[in-house]
Order: sequence, then structure tokens, then C-alpha cells
Amino acid sequence: MHADRLTDSICYHAEGPYWSDTWGGLRWVDMLAGDLMHLAADGTVQRLSTPSPVVACVRPASSGGAVLALEKGFGLEDPDGSMSLLPPLWDKAVRMNEGAIAPDGSFLCGSMAYDGRPGGASMWRLLPDGTTRRELGDLTISNGLAFSADGTLAYYVDTPTNRVDLFDWSDADGLTHRRPFADLTEQDGSPDGLTLDAEGNVWVAMHGGSQVLGLDGRGAVAARIEVPARQVTACTFGGEDRGTLFITTSRENLPEGEDPQAGSLFSVRPGVAGPADERLFAA
Repeated sequence: MHADRLTDSICYHAEGPYWSDTWGGLRWVDMLAGDLMHLAADGTVQRLSTPSPVVACVRPASSGGAVLALEKGFGLEDPDGSMSLLPPLWDKAVRMNEGAIAPDGSFLCGSMAYDGRPGGASMWRLLPDGTTRRELGDLTISNGLAFSADGTLAYYVDTPTNRVDLFDWSDADGLTHRRPFADLTEQDGSPDGLTLDAEGNVWVAMHGGSQVLGLDGRGAVAARIEVPARQVTACTFGGEDRGTLFITTSRENLPEGEDPQAGSLFSVRPGVAGPADERLFAA
């Protein structure tokens, strides 16, 4: 399968796509610009600034707004589009990176050190009452995170491990019992963002590999989507029937003109659909 280009190279470091009826379509981030991107039904793209130099992840909230992972913590967007920052969680050279809404309506997001140092990252959890807690430590580049439809499992990527891992999930205990699900060492690229389809298969963006891999329930590669940009960062299902896989890419650290389609948004219809029910931050 081949992904089609939907936009020009409008982003420097596009990440974290997510489709929601709450905000009427697809949003993703131009992470290091601190901007939200919105794809309208007519194909036009709107750029929305945030009150932070970095916006790592955006997910819908039950209030009609959104929850944001920003450079050093979390923020909230009201239904009218106004945004507010919650108190920062650290003052180190570390930024938020990627996250997901958990089955209990809390928001989990992992971080990474700007220098990518091993063990410099953590996973943080924003609870609906506004309190935060550190869910995991000793991570390096905390990336894709997605929960199973029944809410008992979480699929997770810490990029330097070259694996997709599994966690058990409970609302009380959070993420526990980490174990390997798929070793991707022999594949082109490194695992980055991921998403699940309605059948429980895992779709993982391979940064540096010009591809998205579809993994079956045993963690084996069952599908491969070719993307005409090398640095593939994340993917999500969307569209009215949830049958379109949207794919973000990055031109971070690339010489000018080396990868002409880097920073573009791509899409493909892989013959499966994403979950019909979306999880919302319980604002």
C-alpha cells in the first residue's frame, strides 16, 4: 500500500494526529512551533497558536474543548478556543512528547529530554480533577501509546528499545506489568507513534523508515504502508467512516530540499477502520 500526500510540507515537525467529532475532523501538531493544525472538510488547513513554545499532543475533552500536552506540562482548551496552562511539572531541559486518553478519562503523556539522554523521560498522568502524578520513570523517548477497546491493555513505544510493549491497565493502579509485544529491530526505521484499529491490530509509524507497519495480535508484521517521506512520526484513523489512516511526517534536522515531502500530511485507506467510540478527557 502507498500513502497519498494531502498537504504541502507545511510543518517542521508534525506529530500526534487525532480525529474527533468534538472538534470536527483531524487535528495534529507542529510540535516545535507550538501550533495546532486543523484539517477542514474542504481540505483546507488552519494553524492555531498555543501559549507554549512546544505543543506535543492534543486530545478531545468531554467539555467540548481539548486537553494539551505542552512543553513542561499540561494545558486545557475551552470550547470557545481559549487556552490555559496548568502549573509546570519540571524546569529541566525536557519536553512532553506523546500521549493518549486512558479508559478512566485521565490523560497520559510521556516526555523526552532535549538531548535524548537515556532514562531522562517519564510518563505523567493528568486526572480529571486537575491533579497530576508521575506514572512511570526511567524512559528515554516516550512515544506512541494506545489502549485496547476493553480498557485492559495499553500498547506503548519507548523508541530506543525498537519495540512495541504491552502494559496491563487498571484505573487504580495505572500501567503495570510491562512486557514486549513486537520486536521491530529488523525493520527499517524506529517505532514512533501508534494507533489501534477496531479489530485490535496495531499500526506503528516507523521514523526514518518511510513506512507505517500493521501488526497483528501476535505482534507480527501483517501490512506495510509506504510513505514518500522518511521521517514518519505518527498515525491515526479518521474520516466519517473511520476508515482513513492519517499519517504525519517531519523535516526536523533534514537539510533543505533533501526530503521534499517531509512535513506533509498523508493518508491511505488500508481496508480496516478505527474504533467507532472515542475516549474523551473527563474535564
